[in-house]
Amino acid sequence: MRAKPFRAEWLLDSSGYLVRELDEETGKAIRVVYDAASGKQRIADGNEQVGVSNHLLSPDGTKRLQKDGRSWNVLDLQSGEKRKLTAESMQPDVSYQDISWSPDGQRVLFVESDSSEVRLRNVLVPDDPSYPSVQQNQFARVGTKIPKLRVGVVDVIGDDAGSITWLAIEFPEDGGYLGEVSWPENSAEVLVERLSRFRDKREVLLAKVGGPVFPIFEETNEAWAVGSHGINSGIQWLDGGKRFLFLSEKDGWRQAFTITGDGKMIQLLTPGEYDIIDRAAPGDVVDEANGWYYFYASPENGTQRYLHRVPLDGSGTLERITPGDQPGWHEYQFSPDRKWAFHTYSTLNTPPVVDLVTIPEHRSIRTLEENSELRARADEVIARPAEFIQLQITKDVTVDASMIKPRDFDETKRYPVFVYVYGEPYLQTVLDRWGAAQVDFHRTIADLGYIVVSIDNRGTPSPKGAAWRRSIFGSLGPLSTEEQAAAIQELARTRSYVDLSRVGIWGWSGGGSNTLNALFRKPDVYQLGIAVVPKPQPHLYNAWFQEIYMRTPEVNADGYARSAPLGFADGLKGKLLIVTGSGETNTHIQIIEGLVDRLIELGKPFDYMVYPNRDHGLREGKGTEVHVRMLITRYLLENLPPGPMPTSSSPQ
Repeated sequence: MRAKPFRAEWLLDSSGYLVRELDEETGKAIRVVYDAASGKQRIADGNEQVGVSNHLLSPDGTKRLQKDGRSWNVLDLQSGEKRKLTAESMQPDVSYQDISWSPDGQRVLFVESDSSEVRLRNVLVPDDPSYPSVQQNQFARVGTKIPKLRVGVVDVIGDDAGSITWLAIEFPEDGGYLGEVSWPENSAEVLVERLSRFRDKREVLLAKVGGPVFPIFEETNEAWAVGSHGINSGIQWLDGGKRFLFLSEKDGWRQAFTITGDGKMIQLLTPGEYDIIDRAAPGDVVDEANGWYYFYASPENGTQRYLHRVPLDGSGTLERITPGDQPGWHEYQFSPDRKWAFHTYSTLNTPPVVDLVTIPEHRSIRTLEENSELRARADEVIARPAEFIQLQITKDVTVDASMIKPRDFDETKRYPVFVYVYGEPYLQTVLDRWGAAQVDFHRTIADLGYIVVSIDNRGTPSPKGAAWRRSIFGSLGPLSTEEQAAAIQELARTRSYVDLSRVGIWGWSGGGSNTLNALFRKPDVYQLGIAVVPKPQPHLYNAWFQEIYMRTPEVNADGYARSAPLGFADGLKGKLLIVTGSGETNTHIQIIEGLVDRLIELGKPFDYMVYPNRDHGLREGKGTEVHVRMLITRYLLENLPPGPMPTSSSPQ
């Protein structure tokens, strides 16, 4: 059920696009150029310039950066001569990243990451079955050392070639992170976005190469300024480097601002009570020639996404570009001149169609990929379209939910409910987008005789304002558990076909953690839970994610105690299946085994499946992905009876 993607590169002059195809006669790969306006095609001659620049190529095109082990070289494309850009580090844990040329091509900017103080985890390597080797992987656990970072500029030409200037960007003893690190539109300064370890402070700094550092913008939030998805991070220079555009939630919504290079004049571009869902491309999409900023938003429906724009002059008039007769999910790949875009449109129930459109008129020029085979397959498989509903669980809180009913659904009878949960700050599950939230698997489950439901509680990254997303700060678990259970109760209250005596829940990663919390804390609501790669001991999880939302146990012991499913295991009454992989590098198996030991100590019956040497996605090895889902399906069928029951036999 995966959609066929459309892959193309825009030409630098926006007159057309380059596509790699198979020649019908020879079967060999060829490169074809299509004219945007006419659709006429020709074989590429190799001289085409595409809109995506190679950041490793110098501005004048004469040199290229090459990685060589742990160091970098500069290759002269005319002479073939190589020179060391950075010396080979004597420390195996030191690496260089975020490499970029200065606009004048005389310097190279980079970030040095030193992980030598990050502790190592021992992991068995499946080589000799009797005498397996041990591999050591770095893992920065909550509260432990994280990589040390510093920003360097190395001269490429001249008498000082090879010398490094370290910028005066410092971090406190406990460390921190870097967001944007880039050149402004000059070669004498570097812009650095510095984030505190807990991501509750964000600073935009302008550093003179070999000179002082000037603050431009600072933002603090008692919860976090930049979340794990990193949407707010990054900048886009405007007006030849005189000001730049950035995203912030400092005023309660994710909004776009511009600020002058000296930090003295800040201007809001997107006033109103709505969130920017994301940038309109991997980076910001700005049409400076005509004065527009493009972005994704959906002020009326948090499950969907549409292209919008506002004037760059700050007049604040919001304009929707996506047509009103295409409700669902939209993606755009813009031409360099912002006059064309490859437009992908789908919904949860309809496969993607890709067409070429004009911007801003959104006039469809031609279809580029219609996924006709997938559409025919979808017509066979999708007996009942997934439904989107809203459930009011308190006076002030209404949550989005999706629901898939069985093929032979009879609303006069009652059906078991199988909940798919994530519920944490990294993901939404209720999205009107093709392939969202394992929907294909869930359609199969529904046709076995279950109503499959997914709910986005407060704390998920829905575009409903900063307060919605930050409501879970301090402890992941308690609020999501309460609101998921309240939503199930409201679903049953408003839909007579919901059987509250047969409710199961499952989730992956953070959703696995929420599954455990649901089963342990709400044993009278859920009769079954399937927790895939959960983190029942969050204090053992990685620092990069967990510390954003809960700090460390040293400063938030109560939050960690209230979050950890391990501490509530004595509440288990229903059937529980825990699934993990012994090769986990994220929610590593020791995080889970602590819960396994606790359940054994409590004398609680449960089931436990470990996939040998599989990582977080449980994809390694032939047949694994299918086996995992068959395991879930069998466990569900064996422990939560499917199918309808007469209303009278299922008391609420």
